[in-house]
Amino acid sequence: MTGVKALLSRDFSILVAGQIVSIIGSAILRFALDLYVLDITGRADMFALVLALSTLPGIVFTPIGGAIADRFPKRNLIVGLDAASAALVLALIALMGGGQASVPVIGVALASLCLISSIYQPTVQASVPALVSGERLADANGVVSGIGALAAFVAPVLGGMLYGLVGIEVLLAASCVAFAASSIVQGFIRIPFLQRGRDKRMVALLLDDVREGFVFAWKDNPIIFRVIILACAVNMFTVPVFVIGVPYILRFTLGSSDLMYGVGLACTEMATIVGAVCAGRLTRNLKMANLHRSIWLIAALLVPMAAAMLPAVLQTGYWLPFAGFFSFDFAAVAAATAISVYIITQIQQSTPDQMLGKVMAILMAGSQLAAPIGQIIYGFAFEAFSANVWVPLLFAAAMAALIALAAKPRP
Repeated sequence: MTGVKALLSRDFSILVAGQIVSIIGSAILRFALDLYVLDITGRADMFALVLALSTLPGIVFTPIGGAIADRFPKRNLIVGLDAASAALVLALIALMGGGQASVPVIGVALASLCLISSIYQPTVQASVPALVSGERLADANGVVSGIGALAAFVAPVLGGMLYGLVGIEVLLAASCVAFAASSIVQGFIRIPFLQRGRDKRMVALLLDDVREGFVFAWKDNPIIFRVIILACAVNMFTVPVFVIGVPYILRFTLGSSDLMYGVGLACTEMATIVGAVCAGRLTRNLKMANLHRSIWLIAALLVPMAAAMLPAVLQTGYWLPFAGFFSFDFAAVAAATAISVYIITQIQQSTPDQMLGKVMAILMAGSQLAAPIGQIIYGFAFEAFSANVWVPLLFAAAMAALIALAAKPRP
């Protein structure tokens, strides 16, 4: 009972409530703005370009965002970032009302939201250990990660639905109010903070902090560096097979209807939520010494997924390959998500408070960079083996096995 009270403490509950508004609201807004760009241009290439360029600030600026999270009071940052989001949306409303919301303007707005997120996310991740400690930390991280997974799950549904029902102007107005309300509520949170001295200009200090974070992760604590490399490898060679492969298999290999396409994607996203929320229980007996066994499990689950896509199985009809594929897909995605939450928890517990924001930002930046590279690899792989999609699935299983071998501690 004490653990539950610790997890549901006043300050952590406020943090979670703010995250629900900020993360999910931002995801819905970005998706709706993407649709708006597609509508006003009617061009897929312009849509893709705006989408890609708007995510770059997050990859580039996240390490600096981590340094900012360590240098300033986290509550003030969270409040200020929500207020900045509200002001940004308000400015966009004014520009749209004046007929000046061109594609470049919307692209800048999307990039700015991504930039705000690059500071917001490391700040929240660095705040969790200050609010929840001990054996409940993994559960708390699971809740925080689950909100991110929920945002990815509901953003396309709610964003598309609200965009079609009320239009972009009303959606912007609602987002502005939500961000402002979140900023006010987060002002009541109490996050411990130790003020650090400064003997240089702030820009020089932040750059020094970024370098300090890399040095700490690389030289001073090689275990953390090894875990970050492991997380990046999983994000590059394992996770993208679900992001790219699942939609491709649903639409082209299985020829799913719109309904079953949505059911398949929902199954995968639901597995992400289950893995995040239940991470504390699923990883209770997990240790760094046996982490490689969990990655072996993912490799093993990918094999029957590949088997479900063999030509002989596909010839039996729709339901057998669909049920076989998604039964193991659900387990693999839930396991991968739980492992991700466990890795975050281990890094938090092994990192001093004054370094936590920077180290978490390095992990996020590395993962954000690794993921699109992996997506490109699997995009080409599924296209090249469109008639035999079991091949890239087996390749993913082989890569997961290699990662598990590399993760095994040396005697």
